[in-house]
Amino acid sequence: MTYRAPLIDMLLSLHHGAGLLAAAEAGHYNDYDADMTAAVIEEAGRFAADRLAPLNRVGDQTGVTLADGHVTTPPGWADAYRTWAEAGWNGISSPESFGGQGLPLAVHAICNEIWSAANISFGLCPLLTSGAIEALAAHGSEALRTRYLPHLVAGTWTGTMQLTEPQAGSDVGALRTRAEKQPDGSYRLFGSKIFITYGDHDMTENIVHLVLARLPGAPAGTRGITLFLVPKFLVNEDGSLGARNDIVASGIEHKLGMHASPTCTMSLGDHGGAVGYLIGEENKGMACMFTMMNQARLNVGIEGVGIADRAFQQALAYAQERKQGRAVGKGGEGSDPIIVHPDVKRNLLLMRSMTAAARTICYATAVAIDLSHGAVDEKVRAAAHARAALLTPLAKAFSTDIANEVAALGVQVHGGMGFIEETGAAQYVRDARILTIYEGTNGIQSIDLVMRKLGADKGAALRDLLDELSGIVAKVEASNDPAFGATGAVLREALGAVTRASEWLLEKIVSAPNDALAGATPYLRLLSTATGGCLLAREALAARDDDAFRDQAAGHVLLTRFFAENLAVQAQALERSVTGGADSINNADAALT
Repeated sequence: MTYRAPLIDMLLSLHHGAGLLAAAEAGHYNDYDADMTAAVIEEAGRFAADRLAPLNRVGDQTGVTLADGHVTTPPGWADAYRTWAEAGWNGISSPESFGGQGLPLAVHAICNEIWSAANISFGLCPLLTSGAIEALAAHGSEALRTRYLPHLVAGTWTGTMQLTEPQAGSDVGALRTRAEKQPDGSYRLFGSKIFITYGDHDMTENIVHLVLARLPGAPAGTRGITLFLVPKFLVNEDGSLGARNDIVASGIEHKLGMHASPTCTMSLGDHGGAVGYLIGEENKGMACMFTMMNQARLNVGIEGVGIADRAFQQALAYAQERKQGRAVGKGGEGSDPIIVHPDVKRNLLLMRSMTAAARTICYATAVAIDLSHGAVDEKVRAAAHARAALLTPLAKAFSTDIANEVAALGVQVHGGMGFIEETGAAQYVRDARILTIYEGTNGIQSIDLVMRKLGADKGAALRDLLDELSGIVAKVEASNDPAFGATGAVLREALGAVTRASEWLLEKIVSAPNDALAGATPYLRLLSTATGGCLLAREALAARDDDAFRDQAAGHVLLTRFFAENLAVQAQALERSVTGGADSINNADAALT
């Protein structure tokens, strides 16, 4: 089956779940145009269905090839990318001063979900370029911004992020790539990087690599890392492309999934040194990278939402068509579509509700990032910055965990045919698996949430979030709508579990940090489940009052109820895992010998 962007679900999540319309009405989104947003994502959905989705299976089966340092993408890839870039999709939220459209990041997030759902290997390339644009715009010199940003924003050049080395992995401070300053102010880089997404390809004329390296005499660890811009082809003073730089793809990985996205080993300096240019200040490279970390991690979460939605759409279509068995209590001959069976229906509801919760968390994170930059009130900007920091680990980790769970359920709904490659269900499982690993593993996201974000400003951001979520639950309780079932009570209990677990963690961070670390992962799931359930409830309540969504209101109420009564009910068990599971982890060495 082909892919169809769920435009109504996306707009409901953006406008009400994530709170964009309320922020716009408060004047924080300038002249936000809801009709234009709807038109933009409708066109994105059309392009994705017509051009990107048909290439998804081609890319998975064909993969990429490397010969003489040059990577060739699958058939149709380069043409599709050029058409996509010419349509202006790469610069949706980029600065207008460099050729972008200046639309909200939240709108860009929806488009990224669409690209990821249609063809996640294709959609990954622009995400790296977005990160390069953000870092260069914030920290690059005027000369570098003028020379490189227009091409990156237009998508005629793409970007990469080069952090990882064989011995360094997630420990970025252990990297060994070195840089030497030259008399003309440029640098020469020597070393190698691994797992570099789209490190080389044939879709654009140039690639702009952002490379972390260490200068002679630099401090140890992350305090001694510097960020450099290293182009594939050097750029002449008149803007034309010059000689090939001394950076080349020396290998490509053979991976579980995302076969059409080249993951390269990059060699720098085999022939005298790769020419690089300083971004930011020497030994301040990590600060430059953190500038784009929230958006980069959000983008990975959005990938998770996209792949989950694609897996759900395919499973739903299969369940509506595949006939097997009879519905309980139904006589006669023949078979019914398997969607009539309660267990299949449960799996489909799990898939859709978890995807919807992950989507609204991601969109809420995007809105918070938007407001942290553009809100008219300084206090609103500060609060939004704190909200974005708090939600980012949830957006990245919860959404990508959900992607794996939903993709696996999709195979289950297909039964034996899900295990057969020709249905395509297995590809979503393979493609989703990397999402919990790159851009900071989900374990690292949990640690970041508990050890850095939870206690920031004495827990102010968390209290603000819980107060907002409690207000949503109060509205559900006040509605007295029997269609919500036990939603209000369950979500109230979930918020209580979050509050108690948070207080326990804040104490253990100081007195017994290993106990806090042991509870980090279940705490992230607990907070995500409670947050996602409450935001879904806000969508369901708003849908009944907004003419644009009133026809879907009943369905969203039922979806919220399902999420609450089948997933949010796990909150107290997760709380117990957070507060009572540390000893079983920290004293378990004998079980691991």
